[in-house]
Amino acid sequence: PETVSTDYDTSDRLYFEPLTFEDVMNIIDVEKPDGVIVQFGGQTPLNLADKLHAAGVPIIGTSPDSIDLAEDRKRFGALLEDLKIPSPENGTAVSIEEAIAIAEKIGYPIIVRPSYVLGGRAMAIVYDEQSLDEYMRSAVDASPEKPILIDKFLERAAEIDVDALADASGCVIAGIQEHIEEAGIHSGDSSSVLPAQKIAEEHLETIRHYTRLLAKSLKVKGLMNIQFAVKDDRVYVLEVNPRASRTVPFVAKATGVPIAKIASLVMADVKSLKDFNLPENLSVPKIFVKSPVFPFKKFAGVDPILGPEMHSTGEVMGAGETFGEAYGKAMEGAGIELPMSGAAFLSVNDSDKGQAVILARRLNKLGFDLVATYGTSKRLTEVGLNCETVFKVNEGRPNIVDLIKQGETSLIINTPLGKTSHYDEQAIRKAALQFNVPCVTTITGAEALIEAIATKKLRGAVSVRSLQEIHTSREKVIGVK
Repeated sequence: PETVSTDYDTSDRLYFEPLTFEDVMNIIDVEKPDGVIVQFGGQTPLNLADKLHAAGVPIIGTSPDSIDLAEDRKRFGALLEDLKIPSPENGTAVSIEEAIAIAEKIGYPIIVRPSYVLGGRAMAIVYDEQSLDEYMRSAVDASPEKPILIDKFLERAAEIDVDALADASGCVIAGIQEHIEEAGIHSGDSSSVLPAQKIAEEHLETIRHYTRLLAKSLKVKGLMNIQFAVKDDRVYVLEVNPRASRTVPFVAKATGVPIAKIASLVMADVKSLKDFNLPENLSVPKIFVKSPVFPFKKFAGVDPILGPEMHSTGEVMGAGETFGEAYGKAMEGAGIELPMSGAAFLSVNDSDKGQAVILARRLNKLGFDLVATYGTSKRLTEVGLNCETVFKVNEGRPNIVDLIKQGETSLIINTPLGKTSHYDEQAIRKAALQFNVPCVTTITGAEALIEAIATKKLRGAVSVRSLQEIHTSREKVIGVK
């Protein structure tokens, strides 16, 4: 409720209560509403929909049965099979033996998580049987009521978030956002760009087709969010949420269309979706980037590595004529100052070394000096780049952490080596956080940051325009402010 709690003319009444069945029923007893909308509170209200429905409370919008169809693993899997929509192989386990059998059947790497958590809590990417055994013994408490969900992990896949509006009269695709980080980073922690920049048009057509099929099959009334992945030129559905996602405010601001307001009117049967005369696919007038804001600075000694568990506590948005401009603005909005010169430090795992060469060459052309640990430095020197070699933390002094502390590094690109993040890398990232040096832990994130630095160097001063200026001409077309 935080978004409306300071705005006295948004809601008639505001309750600060926990989102539990008992508390919601107490409010219903007092207010006696015509019905309840469960689409705007994230995952928790969806989990209450069945209980509320059973207690005789009318659910406004998508029906509880459709919500269950999207949320129930087995029912949803059967629906995807009927619709011939691919999804990663998956299974559920209530014991270590079951988990190992499923993992062997679908093949490593796998992504494992408890079935009852929010925000990717206790979620992990597992590469072998030993790690799976450790996870099952220590991280979770599996039981028939609370099985462990196991999915094939699509390594190096591109992830896409789709927000759509639907009812019986049709489906409007509000936004197809491409995640800047690859699969494996929680969607709330990944920056994303609208419109998608690197997804082929044929895949975008497939995504639109699958979205409309699912909206119709799930009888969605109001908002829905679908997460897709593209790997080896095949589009997979990862999950469908028959509700508003955290990206709805971003998409609404980027498109200039008040999609939450339209969804509310559709759910309440005030108007049908076709009455709004929206195009089938909403467009955006510029390039928009959404970036997460992290609280790492407030927690001394924490490792700022990104993974399937969500860490971000807020979001910012950047708009520009180019991707570099939009991403640069989003980064600065999130409190990351783009370095314009100095030494760039690179330490990447073997699978990223080819990409690291391309990034290093670009940084070199932008006027940065290159510093790297032995393995990465050797590769960069091979291709003719001047690169200073520096010790890892456990190899001696002066090492990379010393350089960070002395203010001799202005940018760090550090992708995790192997399955677990070693002491050395944690020390680098913690020092970067402490001394305010931009630190990127994914190659795709590094590409985006370098693009932003290049754009800022080329253009100099940043141009600022309000959303009102960007969307003035659009309001007249839609007729909903």
